[in-house]
Amino acid sequence: MSVLCLTELDATGSVASTSLRALALARGLAAAGTGQLAAVVFGPADQLPLDELGGAAVTDVYAVPPEHLAGYAPRAWASVLAGMIAQAGATALVAAATDRGSEVMAYVGAITGQPVAANCLSAESAADGTYRLVRQRWGGLLLEDAVLEATAALLTVVPDTPPEEENEAAPDTTEPALHLHRPELTEADLVVRAAETADQGGGASLATARVVVGGGRGVGGPDGFAPLEELASLLGGVVGVSRVVTSQGWRPHSQQVGQTGTKITPELYLACGISGAIQHMAGCGSAKHIVAVNTDPAAPIMSRADYAVIGDLAEVIPALVAALKDRG
Repeated sequence: MSVLCLTELDATGSVASTSLRALALARGLAAAGTGQLAAVVFGPADQLPLDELGGAAVTDVYAVPPEHLAGYAPRAWASVLAGMIAQAGATALVAAATDRGSEVMAYVGAITGQPVAANCLSAESAADGTYRLVRQRWGGLLLEDAVLEATAALLTVVPDTPPEEENEAAPDTTEPALHLHRPELTEADLVVRAAETADQGGGASLATARVVVGGGRGVGGPDGFAPLEELASLLGGVVGVSRVVTSQGWRPHSQQVGQTGTKITPELYLACGISGAIQHMAGCGSAKHIVAVNTDPAAPIMSRADYAVIGDLAEVIPALVAALKDRG
């Protein structure tokens, strides 16, 4: 028996940082059992980072190449994973709690009839066959100690906070064995498929950026983000937005920070014109430093910020941009 981990790759072809965290938790579960950790990757077999996966203590890699399943199809991915659980007699299936990971695992739970424990920080198997879990609830505002009873544990791992196991060095391993998996899919499995994928550049993503410049309703409209883009570029960061901005159609949902968007863990979060509702704070609360710029001193985010600037964005941001340029 083994532990399976749905492993996603980033735009450069490396293992996504969120999947490295999932692999770390899965590694701990595997070490307590047979020690067999298998990664499942939907992508070309000849482009997989086997050395990197071996460094994460993965013993086997199952690749589902595009010619057998092109693009993202959540039910099809789930059917493949459910079949592999049964075929391998896996004791657990782990995935990062990304948009894809969470969606696919929900399908796997429906197919297998097993419960899904979401947003786990740690997990360990007990002698009675259950699993002891620590997981985030309410957008990370509280931690829950839980016991999971399942034939095969289905777990998603919090993408923005590494589990304890990730801080431990992975054991030296050889390159994992590569297996091509050719699934048998039905038409029902392919009803929902991604028609296109948003372009992913080689720069930092919102989830991994060390600096995020956030914009909210106070930016005023789509044109108001130009100064924020310039500031983010000067700081080597990316732009994030509040939910109201995406609801207004000013910026895409992929840039949303919050409970229903991306949870970020930057060194610096510069929140501009954002009131700081609890749903937004659930997404940015793990930032090491929060600097808020707002005309309203009573805005909730002002009391949560390390530094608060009460002022007009139209004056504060250009002044900050000019100061950074003067410093060269």
